[in-house]
Amino acid sequence: MNISISKTLPLFALLCATFLSGQALASIVITGTRVIYHQDDKEVSVQMKNVGASPVLIQSWVDNGDANATPENIQTPYIITPPVNRVDAGKGQTLRLSLTNPGVFAHDRESVSWLNVLEIPAKTKEKTELNTLQMAFRTRIKLLYRPTGLKGDANEAVKSLSWSVSNGQLKASNPTPYNVSLVTVKVNGHTIDGEMVPPLSSLTLKISAVAGANVSGEYVNDFGAVQPFTAAIK
Repeated sequence: MNISISKTLPLFALLCATFLSGQALASIVITGTRVIYHQDDKEVSVQMKNVGASPVLIQSWVDNGDANATPENIQTPYIITPPVNRVDAGKGQTLRLSLTNPGVFAHDRESVSWLNVLEIPAKTKEKTELNTLQMAFRTRIKLLYRPTGLKGDANEAVKSLSWSVSNGQLKASNPTPYNVSLVTVKVNGHTIDGEMVPPLSSLTLKISAVAGANVSGEYVNDFGAVQPFTAAIK
């Protein structure tokens, strides 16, 4: 999950901002850190709540991996209802996602999109008179499309990763049809932030490694829980 912050712009403008690693300042809290859309689903629901003391306006959209793409320039098969809404303090909101054309996605592996929720605090009369700066926050979480009939268990996919050395750096090969989201990776006492290892593909991580050593770290399962892993480097 990523949180970004910026000055308030018109609601339909995407904010170019630096991503932050927390949600302490944001009022909208989304239930879960990822959304999984199964091929047989007619729609999926995403729950959120305004835990702040003031109402906010929210705009929601799906991007294909480019965090800086503006909603009006994104071509996506997902439809979000409602795309724009007001959420009062202490109240909840349900987003409904439906898929218009699943044929754009691969049938033999998961496909990743991103759900964005932009919140803009309501501007009060007092703030208007004081000419205060309002901040807008964007939360961005993974949206996984999962075709039916994929072999194996997504929550066990991390165990199938093959670890090797490529030009002195650690390489993770993923033979499964599932994305594996690594939170941290540790080799020989050095730790780096993890990345997502794509299905039926490989990823070279920016950490030195040697064959025969062990790699450990953490990954995120389907339920958003962070779990440990350990494996040998071949």
